[in-house]
Amino acid sequence: MAAVQCIMMMAFTSSGPFLALYIHELGIEDWGQVAIWAGIVSSCNFLLAAIVSPLWGSLGDRKGRKLMVLRTTFAISFFMVLMGLAQSVWHLLITRTIQGIFSGFTASANALVATVIPEERLGYALGWLASAGMFGTLIGPLLGGVLVDLVHSYRIAFFLTGGFAMLGFLVTLFLVKERFEPPAQEAKKKASILEQFRAVKEMKGVRTMFVVLFLAQFSVMSVLPVLPVYMKELTGLEYLGLLAGFATAATGLADLIASPFLGKKSDKIGYRKVLTICMTGAALMYLPQAFAPNVWVFIAARFGLGLFIGGIMPTANALVGRLAPKEHRGKVYGFSASAMLLGSFAGPLLGGLGSAYFGIRVMLGLTCVLYLLNMIWVRMKVVEPGA
Repeated sequence: MAAVQCIMMMAFTSSGPFLALYIHELGIEDWGQVAIWAGIVSSCNFLLAAIVSPLWGSLGDRKGRKLMVLRTTFAISFFMVLMGLAQSVWHLLITRTIQGIFSGFTASANALVATVIPEERLGYALGWLASAGMFGTLIGPLLGGVLVDLVHSYRIAFFLTGGFAMLGFLVTLFLVKERFEPPAQEAKKKASILEQFRAVKEMKGVRTMFVVLFLAQFSVMSVLPVLPVYMKELTGLEYLGLLAGFATAATGLADLIASPFLGKKSDKIGYRKVLTICMTGAALMYLPQAFAPNVWVFIAARFGLGLFIGGIMPTANALVGRLAPKEHRGKVYGFSASAMLLGSFAGPLLGGLGSAYFGIRVMLGLTCVLYLLNMIWVRMKVVEPGA
């Protein structure tokens, strides 16, 4: 599953470097409008995926988690090809929106791993899954840029990316095994989304973890859109492509290094303990970013941030798995994915507005406070099973 996670994240993020350019090619001439359309096309996927993730998670509990992974890998492949066939920006938006409805790969992968891995190794396994996803996220934009340079066509790059996603489908189909036991007949009765949420929130600690995951993702995403602007302020340079990429890569590389280690450590000393340590560390790493005198201090702080972020998502997801009954983990991971996707949707929007009104340094400081509040929330509300 780690290999599939890497492949799918590569496929999903590979269009990042050329999405705005593709929108321009589709007929949007004004670059200000291109930026607006790029934001809309990017965020619509998160919003729709957040709405439908619980439905797919519940279906996975009844029909099998591997089936849900196959569904989302095939859908991503199919809609990537359709995006390459778009004749207008509206075609692109509609295709991307429908892709969001059929998305939910991370939730499906987490649910599958959480049901086939022994409880005592859950943090370690999810740590490797997170690392594989981060590696794919780092390589994806590079792959997309290289493909465009090689084939000199945004459309063909989409087609090739769809081929990578199909590879993820085939690897899952033939190499990933799941011993799925269908639920009892009475458990197969379909419930509405509100009934499912009521059932999930009765699970002790799970509702708290949804807040934790939303705030963690919101905090990460809130300042990302304005980081290049902040780096321009620190350097005074006009061309920031390489430095901005370097800052992003520094965080991702640190995350990649730390996730397996922290996931394994959490299996030994407790998920709640590692989660609170990582949240505190992440909060402190935002302070040197907010007060950075130069870009190198800023990049070093971004690397330090990545080391702590590498422990947040694996341990949080492991806690969700431990708090939820095994037969309901698909449903629960569907709702947890919705919380994260809503954080990904709301973070850039509110972070961009906040930076425009109050300044980027203030937003970095507020992100520090948000992480600390999230840590306090975990300490007060989360009780780890068996602790």
